[in-house]
Amino acid sequence: MTVAPERPCRPVPEETPVSLIDIAEYAARSLPHHRVEILEGQLLVTPAADGPHGLALTDLTLAFAALHRKDAYVIQGIGLWLPSGDDHAVPDLAVVDKEFRDHEIKYKCYDPAIFRLVLEITSTNWRDDVERKPDAYAGAGVPVYVICDREHGEVIVCTDPRGGEYRTRSVYRKGETFVLPESIGAKVELEVDGLLLK
Repeated sequence: MTVAPERPCRPVPEETPVSLIDIAEYAARSLPHHRVEILEGQLLVTPAADGPHGLALTDLTLAFAALHRKDAYVIQGIGLWLPSGDDHAVPDLAVVDKEFRDHEIKYKCYDPAIFRLVLEITSTNWRDDVERKPDAYAGAGVPVYVICDREHGEVIVCTDPRGGEYRTRSVYRKGETFVLPESIGAKVELEVDGLLLK
């Protein structure tokens, strides 16, 4: 008969509370090609977008070429820190001030004050883009929010954020073109059809 020597057990540490932001960071590391956001205290994990979404995003990036690197940058998937708790969003596309690097808050998210425009192309999570994010972005003071709503076949341009909501919502449908507010730094004209690819 063999007897194992008695060893003192290491004390089990008290459980360390895990925050939602910790879980979000773990999800971001563990789920490549997924977008991880926290909105209204809820963790949102969105799978990679489809090909038409990516194509529309590439076309949009090219449409903003006159603006990029002059006095602003056009960036895909940059984190935007929201003013409530650990909430943050990662818009598909953003126009940000050139000195954005000096305004990182935490977790690779930046101060909303450096964002001139955010844009979302709807995917499986279209309700978040259409129903929840307008209030979040308006509450953060983002001057222009563009929603390319593939589910309903329209582009919505939200401007004039006040009191946690956008005061102006302009809706454009297939076959139409529109010009974004020049407050983003340049005149950018877009065709709705190219934004609603499926």
